[in-house]
Amino acid sequence: MHKKIAVLMLSSFVFVACGVKPNSSKAVDVSIDLTAVDHDMLTVVHDPGKIKKESIKFFIPKTVPGTYELNDYGQFVQEMTAYDYDGNTMAVVQEDENTWTINNAKNLDKVSYKVNDTYDENDEGGVFSPAGTNIEEGENYMLNLHGFVGYFEGLQEMTHQLKITRPIDMDGASSLQVASRDTIAQKVTDAYVTSRYFGLIDNPMMYGNLDKTTFDIQGMQVEFSVYSPNSVYTAEDLKPGLEKMVQAQKSFLGQIDNTPLYSIILYLSDMDKTDARGFGALEHHTSTTVVLPETMPLSELEETMTDVVSHEFFHIITPLNLQSEEVHFFDYNTPKMSQHLWLYEGVTEYFANLFQVNQGLISEQEFYERMTEKIQTSKGFNDELAFTELSTHILTDDYKEQYYNVYLKGALIGMTLDIKLRELSDGDQGILKTLKTLIDKYGKDKPFKDEKLIAEIVKVTYPEIQDYFDAYVTSTTPIPYGEFFDKVGLAYVKKEKKTGFFMDGQTPFIDVNTKDNTLFFRKAYPLNSTLKAIGVKPGDVLKSVNGKDYALHNVRALINASFRWKKGDDLTMLVERDGEEIELSGEITQPTMATYELEEKSISEDSEAYQLREAWLKS
Repeated sequence: MHKKIAVLMLSSFVFVACGVKPNSSKAVDVSIDLTAVDHDMLTVVHDPGKIKKESIKFFIPKTVPGTYELNDYGQFVQEMTAYDYDGNTMAVVQEDENTWTINNAKNLDKVSYKVNDTYDENDEGGVFSPAGTNIEEGENYMLNLHGFVGYFEGLQEMTHQLKITRPIDMDGASSLQVASRDTIAQKVTDAYVTSRYFGLIDNPMMYGNLDKTTFDIQGMQVEFSVYSPNSVYTAEDLKPGLEKMVQAQKSFLGQIDNTPLYSIILYLSDMDKTDARGFGALEHHTSTTVVLPETMPLSELEETMTDVVSHEFFHIITPLNLQSEEVHFFDYNTPKMSQHLWLYEGVTEYFANLFQVNQGLISEQEFYERMTEKIQTSKGFNDELAFTELSTHILTDDYKEQYYNVYLKGALIGMTLDIKLRELSDGDQGILKTLKTLIDKYGKDKPFKDEKLIAEIVKVTYPEIQDYFDAYVTSTTPIPYGEFFDKVGLAYVKKEKKTGFFMDGQTPFIDVNTKDNTLFFRKAYPLNSTLKAIGVKPGDVLKSVNGKDYALHNVRALINASFRWKKGDDLTMLVERDGEEIELSGEITQPTMATYELEEKSISEDSEAYQLREAWLKS
């Protein structure tokens, strides 16, 4: 899964399959020639082998594992052409944006089509950048293969062979190893082979002018590849922080992972031109793709890489080694979603924070602040929505706006479940140990029944855990965080803090709609007291303030102007709500908002609560 990063930059305002030996007579063959870019598009040639049916469908994925979005990758495909064995074209009927039907399929030799990339599309076609594609001739090719390679109906479980032709001086990065390599003149063809179609989707590639480095952590080789368009950063710049992080993760996980090679692919976006703007990462079994702005200072880039890459790496636990049938047998075009996003994304995000305090990368106070910030932000979502219901319907319009809460309340479910397990086991068994037990039973090749997971967890832990799930995961009861913190000797203290009118420190109350550059009040963060007092509602589109129109181009001026506002002055805003313009008015007051802090109670080191806290954070 991916972790989205909302980056407010006010100047531009943005927010394994194992390799197998080639056997083309029994494989689906796919080829892409990077040296033959045509109008910013690449041609994909797809040979399915002998078809025994009269009619066959060809699909480009509608969605892929880890994104939880319907992206319709077929929107980037043009000129779908089918050829028979005599080289003649055959009729192709496009059924919808992602589906093509070819009749008389027994005569089908291959299909050929052109693919545009996402990074230079308006709003990237709605595709999250780490799941997107880039074609910059002779310079960079981000090959998230679900954006290029489709599949024939019924052939997903066949061996797939992919051939990438590149200039001889161009480097490539992927955790999928080259099975064979041919060189002709100044071109090289790299052949990759996977046991099924999923192996291509699970192994992103990046070719181009890359800077690379490697390091070894407890027998696992990590390959780190960076594309920096203006040569601002090299792989060596970020290697020390990544090496320290991965070492800490491996120490935290123990023997849960035996991956011999892990690939981290970092694409740094050029902020001075049309380029990727969806910052964050997307996980795979043995790799992670990351997209971040090239303009980030090194210290911020290091911190962000630690947060997002550690999150993706922890997907080694789940869903990569522990997954339901919905994930294992993923349907790319008519997906059925699992009800356990609290596990796949929430627990993963929790581990990405817990391991840092466990391994001494951050202080206990920093960890407490991260958790309380998640609590506060999660209150901007529906706190009485059952998480299993949210997960099951996450692709629908009624639920998709709640998705980001997966990284907030989902992580808090992981935290409180961890504390409860520690309490019941006198500190011995937390959620990590529990999941290791389930991985021993299932593993990456044996999916569990979605509706049986909670019962499986209860079976390997305690009957009381069923009560936890009944109350806080499958039902609508908000989590009483104070009660859980009390178990580990922490006081959950409510306080008031001052904020700006449009910013809470570095966190904005407003966001931008990149499709039309309008400003709106965020739904994923609580409003401050002044905004509430004049009647602002989350989701309101901000049209004007005190008679002056505002949008993306002058949002910085709005924020600067708010610093000069004086208490008692009149304040008017024109907003659009549900298609209707509404004028809001009131007077300027000091904006505040409720916040919570965790404070360690003055308790003996021999106390049960203190010992439980030590087990929770340190063992």
